[in-house]
Amino acid sequence: MLNQITKNMLNNKVEEILNAQIEKEGYSSHLYLAMASWAESEGYPGIAKWLYAQSEEEREHMLRIIAYVNEREGHASIPPMKDVPKAQKGIREMFESILEHERYISKSINEIVDLTLQVKDYTTHNWVQWFVSEQIEEEAQVVNILDKLKLLGGQGWYIFDRDIMSFRDND
Repeated sequence: MLNQITKNMLNNKVEEILNAQIEKEGYSSHLYLAMASWAESEGYPGIAKWLYAQSEEEREHMLRIIAYVNEREGHASIPPMKDVPKAQKGIREMFESILEHERYISKSINEIVDLTLQVKDYTTHNWVQWFVSEQIEEEAQVVNILDKLKLLGGQGWYIFDRDIMSFRDND
């Protein structure tokens, strides 16, 4: 009976890497929140709305990981949030940094996948596949936005700001 209970517990290394991911998802949420505030104060309500939605989505990712760690008899730790940039150089630069950040998160998710295979935690491996798919969508969405910004060539910000929410797949 004890062996069966132990099999359901989260591997210590997996718990550690998932707790690190909780911090990254929380940081992502705060980063997008800061970007949203900046965009709103710069007169881009549409871009701000998109960023607020992204912030909430990252928070939901964090909560999903917290719940999973705790369900698997681990202990999800909630770290303090690190400072995020308060201002941006511009819209295009901001979205370029968003793509870079999403690629960083994708790399982090892939490290979780790799670890779960190393320690033969197939339950977590299966569970984390949702995040793998999510990151593919996140990166594609930002690449699409950057493509549109490239077409604008520094003009048409009003129309872009008005239409940005159409780039969200789930809204």
